[in-house]
Amino acid sequence: MKNIDTAFRHVRGFSILVISGCILISCFSLYKSFTLVSQMQNKVYILANGKALEAYASDRKDNIPVEARDHVKTFHQFFFTLDPDDKVIKSNVTKALYLADDSAKRIYDDLKENGYYSGIISGNVSQTIKIDSITIDINSYPYGFRCYAAQNIIRTTSIAHRSLITEGNLRNVSRSDNNPHGFLIERWNTIENRDLGTENRK
Repeated sequence: MKNIDTAFRHVRGFSILVISGCILISCFSLYKSFTLVSQMQNKVYILANGKALEAYASDRKDNIPVEARDHVKTFHQFFFTLDPDDKVIKSNVTKALYLADDSAKRIYDDLKENGYYSGIISGNVSQTIKIDSITIDINSYPYGFRCYAAQNIIRTTSIAHRSLITEGNLRNVSRSDNNPHGFLIERWNTIENRDLGTENRK
């Protein structure tokens, strides 16, 4: 009976050790699995030109200045990049108007009514814009911005250089194919648009 009791205690102790070890290993495995899944959810792999590129997900608040500047830049490039083609003008302006409220639409309507776009078409004029800098105030909402840019108006015989400064506010909206940054420009107006000089084309 003594041997049986001793053997039982040994088996019971060994069983408790094995079960405790299994529980510890299972808990550790679960913890590592959840940690790995959490890390993988923050990674995105993008295939570009046959190469896999790794991207990391982050909160939007970390990217607000970058996205806001790109939104403002995209809007100005669409609105001010013009060629002597009615379809090109309409296509660019339509894309720009998805990114702004009726303040941009009013400016477009005024320019159209004053014959600005018809003058570009009839005069075979092209207009380009280069963004110099964009400042964003993210300390208050809606976010205020100011855009500094240079315009080139290319005519048959000359190129006119102009300075352009605009300002407005940015409001958060839903993202879409037409508005991938999820911002809407409000109260957009031009502070300065003056001639810097003209050069003759050779």
